Amino acid sequence: MNPASGEALPQMNSPAATTVQAIPLAQLAFTFVPVALVIYTVFRWTGDARGTLVAFARMLVQLLAVGYLLAFVFALEHALPVIAVLAIMLCVASTIVLRPLRDKNTRIYLHVLASLLIGGCTILPLVTIAVLRVEPWYLPRVTIPLAGMIFANAMTTVTLCAERFEAERSGGLAYEAARRIAFRAALIPLTNALLAVGVVSLPGMMTGQILSGVSPLVAARYQIMVMCMTFSAGGIAAAAYLAFARARAASSDNGGERGGQRRGRRAG
Repeated sequence: MNPASGEALPQMNSPAATTVQAIPLAQLAFTFVPVALVIYTVFRWTGDARGTLVAFARMLVQLLAVGYLLAFVFALEHALPVIAVLAIMLCVASTIVLRPLRDKNTRIYLHVLASLLIGGCTILPLVTIAVLRVEPWYLPRVTIPLAGMIFANAMTTVTLCAERFEAERSGGLAYEAARRIAFRAALIPLTNALLAVGVVSLPGMMTGQILSGVSPLVAARYQIMVMCMTFSAGGIAAAAYLAFARARAASSDNGGERGGQRRGRRAG
């Protein structure tokens, strides 16, 4: 029941949400035809398509593996496996954030992990408990997919934020100026998504529900929830990362000043 309007909203495991037919493998294979064309173009123009091939191989293995894993977790319907899956998602996402950074160390990894944890664990309980009123609160088929959307968007936002902050600091900007530029840049994809949704794109949640027979008006409510939670989680995670970065910036600045003083004394 929707507490705002009193209307019944479809449950995630209702018949209306389970009418999508499985795609036969022979038909699914057609989607790989344009993929092969793009990979061939990559090879002809760059001479090396290994990265793209590895990415697609990983995609296939990861999706098949997670399909079996989630089927197992969904059948258990217990809190501990759900918490374990969420923890793995957070740790892997934190590792991915570090990939474009030149400075990779345990301290930054922990800051990234804490930022994603703050952003994700602020928004996920709000959505599952206050908005959807999920019972039990850890219901795997609801909590895990929503957590995936939240963590993935927060991961991308923090990646953009961290990379831009590092670049601006390397260019000599002070912490406040680098923070302002990094935070603004990190929010560009999220803001663009808000501007485009419903006009340029119908995102995954809304498209999936419409394909499964849910009313577009009901699907729109769920998509509004998704847009709010991804924007908020990404913004909170990026702000948390930049707050953690203040201490690193201060120690770096102090170290530079001390080094300059030592060089000045030696020159004197």
